Amino acid sequence: MPIAEDPEPRPSQGREPGGSDPSGAGGKDPFAGLVLDEEFVRSATVKEQCGRTRMLAARWKHTPPVDPGGRRSVNDGPAAPKRRFGRRPELRVVDPWGNPRPASRRGGWWRTPLVVLLVVAGLLASLNVNAISNWVSGLRSSKADAPVPVVAPETARPTAAPPSVDPKQPTVAHPWVGSPAEGWPTGSAGIQVPQAKETGVFDEDQVAAQLKLVKEFLVASNLDPRVTAGGRPDAALAMMDTKAQERAAQSLDAPSKETNPTVWFSRFDARDAIPVDTVKVQGWTKLDDDGEGGVLVHTDYTFVYALRPGPDAAKLAAQEPTDAPRPSTAPGGATAKPVSWTVTADVAGDAWTARTIVRRTADFRFYDPAKYRNNPQKINISKTNSFAGNNSCTLDDGFFHPSFAQFDRPHPERTGPTADPYDHSKDLDGGSDCKTLSRE
Repeated sequence: MPIAEDPEPRPSQGREPGGSDPSGAGGKDPFAGLVLDEEFVRSATVKEQCGRTRMLAARWKHTPPVDPGGRRSVNDGPAAPKRRFGRRPELRVVDPWGNPRPASRRGGWWRTPLVVLLVVAGLLASLNVNAISNWVSGLRSSKADAPVPVVAPETARPTAAPPSVDPKQPTVAHPWVGSPAEGWPTGSAGIQVPQAKETGVFDEDQVAAQLKLVKEFLVASNLDPRVTAGGRPDAALAMMDTKAQERAAQSLDAPSKETNPTVWFSRFDARDAIPVDTVKVQGWTKLDDDGEGGVLVHTDYTFVYALRPGPDAAKLAAQEPTDAPRPSTAPGGATAKPVSWTVTADVAGDAWTARTIVRRTADFRFYDPAKYRNNPQKINISKTNSFAGNNSCTLDDGFFHPSFAQFDRPHPERTGPTADPYDHSKDLDGGSDCKTLSRE
């Protein structure tokens, strides 16, 4: 039986319907009885291949196929050889038929980084670059600086001075660096009164009210922002007994070396110094019996003030040392506001600041009203003493006048011994000598 792959030639003509040779040559049509059924297909000895099979067979005659491994297809081409020492293998590019071809090396690799750089530059230009710089600087300094240890309020006199810290120049942004007071309580939180108890002729509630009054007086005379900025301490005066109030008011109206209101009140001349932060406070309060049926309250507190120069600080600093008083602040004496009372806008955060350290000790008495003519609900100071570190030794006008490093000058008036203003482990000596400070 002839096969489909190699049939015999058909006759060119044929007219005989019975399968005889139409040409009359006597030949017979070889396909006359051929039936193309399933049996015919199965019995074929040669089968036609598809076009891709023929193409791959022709290619593999010269290049045998390589097993790609994994899930790679034949189109991926042969796997790249491994490189020694961890070098990245060179990627090979193949055409759709799997033939390797050299990868194109274009010179535009730098375009993407350039576009990113231009976008970032545009964003920075549209933002506040100074604010970003300050934020980064603050972030770096916050990471570099060690955390400040918190110091709890004292309950009794300490046995030693606070430890020394690395001396650093304080600024408006960081007014407490280099100071032992950096970790001290802030403001009224540093003034802690003891538990009230029945004392003398006063019951527990009365003593509690007296201790509260003592704390309020210390706050009003040393922490009130209006007072520290140079204002009149009206709230503190209202808490004082009549005689004590008269003495304090007289010192405010006519300040002098003998009657200086800074013995009771912390005030700064706005021409010289302007507070830049809250006040650091450390000290203790003790409750006692006065032995005559009354209450005696002992206090010993150190107040540290951070200050920036006022508008006339440089000019006024150049006038010292002198015994001549400064020009009167206004008619009426020191009770009026200073000449340059309008506070200028705050200066940059890196402007140098200074600190004035004021230590005050006082005995507050609440007498037995049956024995003494007094008001047990008012302040009566029987004894007081104070020392101000970094304060003028020649001016007694009712204000503190600190020295600033940027206006530094010799201080021949400081003839007293060197003192540590932070050391409140000892009693105040009460001397009038102008002392040199060991630290500020």
